[in-house]
Amino acid sequence: MSVERRKFLKMAGLTALGLAGGAPAKVLGQDNAFADTAAEAVVKPIERSGALTAKRWAMVIDVRKCQEAGECTKCFDACHLTHNVPDFDNPKDEVKWIWKESFEHALGDQDHEYLNDAVKHAHMPVLCNHCDDPACVKVCPTGATFKREEDGLVMIDWHRCIGCRYCMAACPYGSRSFNWRDPRPFIEDIQPDFPTRSRGVVEKCTFCDERLARGQLPACVEACEAGALVFGDLEDPESEVRKLLAERFSMRRKPGSGTQPEVYYLL
Repeated sequence: MSVERRKFLKMAGLTALGLAGGAPAKVLGQDNAFADTAAEAVVKPIERSGALTAKRWAMVIDVRKCQEAGECTKCFDACHLTHNVPDFDNPKDEVKWIWKESFEHALGDQDHEYLNDAVKHAHMPVLCNHCDDPACVKVCPTGATFKREEDGLVMIDWHRCIGCRYCMAACPYGSRSFNWRDPRPFIEDIQPDFPTRSRGVVEKCTFCDERLARGQLPACVEACEAGALVFGDLEDPESEVRKLLAERFSMRRKPGSGTQPEVYYLL
């Protein structure tokens, strides 16, 4: 056996051990520190002083305030810029973390005759619901999609994703996107502090876990000048999200799916 062949088999074995052990492997012995660091950031929260913490993160969206803001896209723009979401300018290849849907499409299965007409014609932001019982986690064969025990966030380890798209089929909300093409050439302004993805990988909203670790609210919440997006700890009775849910009538998307989504819509 040649020296080159022995070296290749040795490195291939080490790579397999790394994958079996659950840690991001170094590719054929090359230093891939950025990839390792990115995976660490996605797999578990970054432990830093001043981080925002919760037992169960949730978002409340005031549909009327959002409607009053008109065609505002500040939340979309902030989210997609912050997280290096590509713009393919092509519906077939579209990748989106947060976008707007009509009431009929988002909540129409719960319609009733006495609902405010303005609400029935509203368009509202939709995103990953970070469900309490996520269907996507149950079908992922590699563990790339998982729910964090400490705060309930539903995350994707992009280094483990094999692109099978089972999670996309299982998600009742269409909240995941697949990179059919290499997204990096289609990112106008790459943010160096957030990892880019690659072709063949699924992605979605993360509730800005990396910003929470730095003591910041999600980018969409911070960018919303209308105050339509509120974020907080669902387990804290004194949190703003809990107070709003106690005061106003709210709906969640597709309750019949049994996933217990943690995005609430005030109507």
